[in-house]
Amino acid sequence: MATMKAIKFYEYGEPDVLKYEDVEKPTPGPGQVLVKVEAVGINFADTMRRRNNYLEHTEVPHILGGEIAGTVEEVGPDVAGQLMPNGLEVKEGMRVLAVVGQAYAQYALVPARQVFPIPASLDAATAVTIPVQGVTAYDILKLSGRLAAGESVLVHAAAGGVGIYSVQLAKLMGAGKVIATASTDAKLELARSLGADEVINYTTETEWPKRVREMTDGKGVDVILEMVGGEVFKQNFKCLALFGRVVIFGVASQETPTLNPTQLMYRNHSVIGYWLVNTMSRPKLFAQAMNELVGWVNEGKLKAIVEHTFPLSETAAAHTMLEGRQTIGKVVLLPHK
Repeated sequence: MATMKAIKFYEYGEPDVLKYEDVEKPTPGPGQVLVKVEAVGINFADTMRRRNNYLEHTEVPHILGGEIAGTVEEVGPDVAGQLMPNGLEVKEGMRVLAVVGQAYAQYALVPARQVFPIPASLDAATAVTIPVQGVTAYDILKLSGRLAAGESVLVHAAAGGVGIYSVQLAKLMGAGKVIATASTDAKLELARSLGADEVINYTTETEWPKRVREMTDGKGVDVILEMVGGEVFKQNFKCLALFGRVVIFGVASQETPTLNPTQLMYRNHSVIGYWLVNTMSRPKLFAQAMNELVGWVNEGKLKAIVEHTFPLSETAAAHTMLEGRQTIGKVVLLPHK
């Protein structure tokens, strides 16, 4: 039996529940391709699954999944002639991107119709920032937030994976003003370098909603990207403009917020939920976002930040760093290092 290295956990808990071990190397079935994984993207959702605090129940034992970049090593039966979302035929040797379950491993199975080619000029670690965090930022602004040219945007955790893409995409989509929040001056400096017009250190400026109103001449912002929860969720409404939209895509604080729906009436506010899984259930929507993002990153119109890479054997350390808010940009695992 051929084996590969993978990260598996058998109980919920802290990063130390993650085990680096040998598992059976998968074989592609009908309509599948086997990808040799060059890079794995770590997302905050992975840490929530590890604790069984995700939107859906996580069965154990479990290999965490998310996004991969790699090379098609083998194609399964009936794959010949199948086309990827961009219309090209899947073949062995192709470098590809994909969103998969069980990604923390050296090899992964992917439906042939769900892989996207990587341009030769893009390295795997850069490319793997796109399928989850890039598409999430794109959809929150374009589909859920309905950002219009000239409108203002508030991006929380602007130095994180989604935040970095959100700041840049908001400007690309014509935002009039982008305000970024983060926990350190270094992170705020990064946000400015990516296009943020104004920045706020929420650890030192406790009355940040007041600062947001001042930065928008008292009007407030039109779109807020909300992934913190708890008290931050409530404070957002103090700086939301008339007809403003709050898009929820996470609860990093693990403090579930409460909302009195009638308060939305006074200023025609909207609260909108976003979950990437639902976008993926509509392949044309997902393909549109992926194709645009891959093109923009490859052309240099979007910058991906990968400050932290870890070998697969050090996944627990990567989770610890991510949960400790010690990271900037994307955290990436390199399974064959």
